[in-house]
Amino acid sequence: METGPIRGAACLLNLSKNPLTKLSWRPFQKLQLWELRLDDVLFNCSCDVRWIQLWQQRGEAGLHTQQLYCYNGIANISLQEMNNSFCDLPEISVTHSNLTVIEGDNFTLTCNGSGMPYPDVDWMINDLASINTHQQYNGPFVHSVNLTLVNVSRADNGFLLTCIAENVVGMTNASILLVVQFTPTIIQLEEPERRHDTCIEFTVQGYPHPTLRWFHKGQEIPRSEYIHTEVVPFQDYLEGCLMFKDPTHHNNGNYTLEASNFLGMATKTVYGHFLQAPPFTDEGTPTPPINITHRPEEDTFGGASLSLLQVSIAVGLAGFACVLLVVLFVLINKYGRRSKFGMKGQAHAILGAPIRCLTCDDRRITSVQQCWDIRSLFSMSAGEKTRKLHHACSA
Repeated sequence: METGPIRGAACLLNLSKNPLTKLSWRPFQKLQLWELRLDDVLFNCSCDVRWIQLWQQRGEAGLHTQQLYCYNGIANISLQEMNNSFCDLPEISVTHSNLTVIEGDNFTLTCNGSGMPYPDVDWMINDLASINTHQQYNGPFVHSVNLTLVNVSRADNGFLLTCIAENVVGMTNASILLVVQFTPTIIQLEEPERRHDTCIEFTVQGYPHPTLRWFHKGQEIPRSEYIHTEVVPFQDYLEGCLMFKDPTHHNNGNYTLEASNFLGMATKTVYGHFLQAPPFTDEGTPTPPINITHRPEEDTFGGASLSLLQVSIAVGLAGFACVLLVVLFVLINKYGRRSKFGMKGQAHAILGAPIRCLTCDDRRITSVQQCWDIRSLFSMSAGEKTRKLHHACSA
């Protein structure tokens, strides 16, 4: 046996000159043959090679271009001349073409197969999620199989229930499309996501496909240029987005999706935050923002200490200056007045120290005993002051 080059998913299979007397179709069932070469192969004329005769007639696998022969017990004859009275493909029938049920229902289907040779019949439902049972009925000419589904699941919506009947000549099949109707379920509802526009993405499952409605702040959202729904149906799913064009803080809030069909309704809510709202007072007047300037740590602590020291020094200096000014003011008031005695001489005193000299009529008295405190003059009468000065100057 030789295999040739593969063309896409098809291949060439060369069985020429093999000592074959019969050949089954089953090894080729799942192959996509571009060409099957059977040159110089002499088969026995029987139902086992009837499928090759049918392929020749239909022009499959390039067999119509080949001269094929079989031995009928007497002579070699062309395969196309072989008698096929008792060899043919099975016939098959089912009780439904399409079946629509509601989730949770129970139902039974029947498949009938007949033909010569007597066919095998069965349902091909390996991936079916619903609970199922088979019942075989073998009659003289018809082979029947009942399929019962219990508590049918929404997972089987759109499932193709296939029944096959096969014998040595080949296989035939019939299929029933199972439609399961069920209430909607909101599988996914995401928070707003910024894309070209802003999108609240959702996924809803339900059949028949549910009607979708959106609500915001207790009101249904009408379709507009700025807010609308985009939906893509896929089998029994609806996938899409609630689209926003340039949303603002007015669009912030809860968004509720409602999905409903004749079997029921589902709702789900998501909070949408688009922009931060500006601060407002109770009267609706914008409140001016409070700006807080944060200084570096060294400015905060070191600067505070420095300022406190400067303030302390300034306060101390100011207090000292005030005291000094008061003292000066008192002393000036007390000692800084001119003599009112009308004398030619002048009496001078140096503040803050004992009087060291007194000048009388241009005579300098340097003796300490002859000097007396000018402050005593302010407590004397005018006559006493005059006598004292004369006495000092004459001494």
